Amino acid sequence: MAETYYKAINWNQVEDQIDKATWEKLTEQFWLDTRIPLSNDRDDWRSLSAQEHTLVSHVFGGLTLLDTLQSQDGADVLRDDARNPKEVAVFNNIQFMESVHAKSYSSIFSTLNTTEEINEIFDWVDHNPYLQKKAQIVNEIYQSHKPLEKKVASVFLETFLFYSGFYTPLYYLGNNKLTNVAEIIKLIIRDESVHGTYIGYKFQLGFKELSADQQAKFQDWMYDLLYQLYNNEEKYTTELYEEIGWAEDVNRFLRYNANKALMNLGQSPLFADGIAENVNPIVMNGISTETNNHDFFSQVGNGYLLGKVASMKNSDYDIGRDNN
Repeated sequence: MAETYYKAINWNQVEDQIDKATWEKLTEQFWLDTRIPLSNDRDDWRSLSAQEHTLVSHVFGGLTLLDTLQSQDGADVLRDDARNPKEVAVFNNIQFMESVHAKSYSSIFSTLNTTEEINEIFDWVDHNPYLQKKAQIVNEIYQSHKPLEKKVASVFLETFLFYSGFYTPLYYLGNNKLTNVAEIIKLIIRDESVHGTYIGYKFQLGFKELSADQQAKFQDWMYDLLYQLYNNEEKYTTELYEEIGWAEDVNRFLRYNANKALMNLGQSPLFADGIAENVNPIVMNGISTETNNHDFFSQVGNGYLLGKVASMKNSDYDIGRDNN
């Protein structure tokens, strides 16, 4: 008999049940932007001011950049450090869905914006210093740091940095505007919820293998990184939201999600005021990852195809939080 040259993946022998559960959750949640009737939001879009048009467009431009980073580099570098072939398969799925997320924003732009406006959005993205800085910070970790550090950067991006952008469509959803655009955002949030908890779980496995001294040093690095990202994010938020008067509300939302990112990593929260009660209740209601059921015949919402699919909770990945 010839020696084995290449191993076939065997899903009947699963090294970690979380890999199988996450694969099943992500495939149940599969969706495409083309199934959401974005054109139904055009009347709402026309009712918004020019200032609001700029805000929404720039917010989605920033989210496009971050999802592009995740689809082109983030999942790739995490896959390189996978513990088993099922984990590789999960990251393949994550990478594809990050590409779907990035494309979804272009679907929104093509529905609501003119060609001239779309060109302005991407020019703004290319040259905004705070947006480019956070992409640079995260990508430099992806390209040159250790596996656990890459996982931290990924969780901070998906569970924290995205949310300065998510605030806007969730706010409009709570005011019954741009509901189909918000449907896409809720689908993206539902995916990111699974991505963040899964990668956080994989981080915790490796973190627990460190000595107490190594854990302490790593935590210093992790919290320093979060401070660095938060300080930049405050400036980004101020630029986006100060004129419309939402900056402090968005920053409270960011602190809440920064704490959530730390929880995904099995760490203690950083911001004392980063709790749900301090976040705009309209936005907190919108952050629920349940989605609407649509039946638009040729254009259908995710609920029609998939039914209700709950996001995985942090407790699904709980391997103990007794950090040294």
